[in-house]
Amino acid sequence: MARLSCSECLARLLEPKERDWSAGTIDILILTLPYHTRAKSLSMASIIFFLLLALSFTASAQRQTNITLGSSLTPITNSSWLSPSGLYAFGFFRQRDGYSIGVFLSGISLQTVVWAARRDDAPVPSNATLLFTRNGRVVLTSAQGGETSIVSASQPASLASMSDSGNFVLYNSDREIIWQSFDHPTDTLLPTQQLRAGAELVSPVSETELSTGIYRLKMQTDGNLVQYPVNTPDTATYAYFASGTNGDDVTLNLDPDGRLYLLNSTGFNIKNIADGGYPTKETINIMKLDADGIFRLYSQNLTLNGNWSAVWYSTRDKCQPKGSCGLNGYCVVKDQEAECICLPGFKFVTQGNWTSGCERDFDAESCKDKNGSSAYTMEELSNIVWEDVSYSVLSSTTKDNCKQACLEDCNCEAALFTDGQYCRKQRFPLIFGRRNIESSNLAVVKVGRPISTMDRKEPITEKKNLGTGRTILIISGSFVAFGLAMVAIFGIIVYRYHVLSYKRVPNNDGTALNEHSFLLIFLLMLMPVKLFPTLSHVSGLWLEN
Repeated sequence: MARLSCSECLARLLEPKERDWSAGTIDILILTLPYHTRAKSLSMASIIFFLLLALSFTASAQRQTNITLGSSLTPITNSSWLSPSGLYAFGFFRQRDGYSIGVFLSGISLQTVVWAARRDDAPVPSNATLLFTRNGRVVLTSAQGGETSIVSASQPASLASMSDSGNFVLYNSDREIIWQSFDHPTDTLLPTQQLRAGAELVSPVSETELSTGIYRLKMQTDGNLVQYPVNTPDTATYAYFASGTNGDDVTLNLDPDGRLYLLNSTGFNIKNIADGGYPTKETINIMKLDADGIFRLYSQNLTLNGNWSAVWYSTRDKCQPKGSCGLNGYCVVKDQEAECICLPGFKFVTQGNWTSGCERDFDAESCKDKNGSSAYTMEELSNIVWEDVSYSVLSSTTKDNCKQACLEDCNCEAALFTDGQYCRKQRFPLIFGRRNIESSNLAVVKVGRPISTMDRKEPITEKKNLGTGRTILIISGSFVAFGLAMVAIFGIIVYRYHVLSYKRVPNNDGTALNEHSFLLIFLLMLMPVKLFPTLSHVSGLWLEN
């Protein structure tokens, strides 16, 4: 703390030096005057002092938060616009083999993306440019001159800002908000941010792949906060979490201490989702819908270079989210991690991709074999549940009767034996399968019978014999036709030999050959002797003549 005279105070305020107002530190200057002049000068000096101080604050704040028309960013140099405290930034962040655009926590060691622009677009190369154009648009330009809009505002912007709340905002010429990232959340809710009626969060593909995943958390217009798989109707069949609330214009809200709650249109708190009460000093709390379909509250101490700590979960059952294992698969928890398994007789469509589901690994050609008996067996799975879409329900039955009923029914591909008496017949595909230890359900699945060694060879041998017989028949027929043609030709030659006169061509040895002899010899060389054994004898006699 410094005590200065009036002239020293003014000189100190006006000296050209860099002041870090964003750090929250201020030079406190105490004005001291001689006693006999204090009464006359105190009022004027105080006014000058505080006016200069206010002007200095205003200029510094505008310099750090406002983004003016014509500003630009590139991935390598000047890659982001920081908030006043430097905690948040809007700009380029690393994604796979390129760069994407969004809002991220920049003031911590572990960079965390909290909002992504055009999240399903491919990452851009290092020669791309983010531009706040002179006509008030935020666009991404490529080295080839291509242009992509990053935000869709209702009118041209005159100013942009990156706030310390993590909200990237565009203003018109009247300083009215025309667009803000808080109104278009991706997978994260920040303190003071709301999820409004009709809006939803969508999970990422993975912790490092931020494009659209397979789960969503929707704040429905009826006031119910519900989770579904993506690309499904907003119906109870597909829901796996619901707040059970109702009302008009209900919003999901997050306080800085981690309290997550629902407010109706009058501002009344209709339900606490998470009670909060977590530390706020030098700590930030955020809510995120993760790739596994569970939304969690995370806490991070800003003074420690540590990882995020999950302090609250919507559920601890990692198999509760529906759809993680695709069609004809079911989810089990092993060592506190979810794992997908295919139903008996099935295999993964794509190895390593559980959401691709499972397909049969046996041929389902017919319901019964040639003897009229079932070509399948029934395999059991305990504590398994899936979405009940039964086409037939048998009541007051037993487990064995349920298995037999499904086995004998050509339409039945699986069945759930529930409550010790109901047999619920179903067809493939089966959806949302998971193991529930608390369930007494028994699942039975129809599987193709293993083919025995003899059974496996028979169809192969039959096909082989069939092919061989057909080949022999074709060859024999060809030879017969060929032989008949030769007999006809031979008959003509013999006839001409006895009836017609021949033109004889003398040979060196004095013998004479008929002009048709060459044709006959050539044909006899091609014909199989075994088919027509007498022809060689006949031809020999004829040649002697």
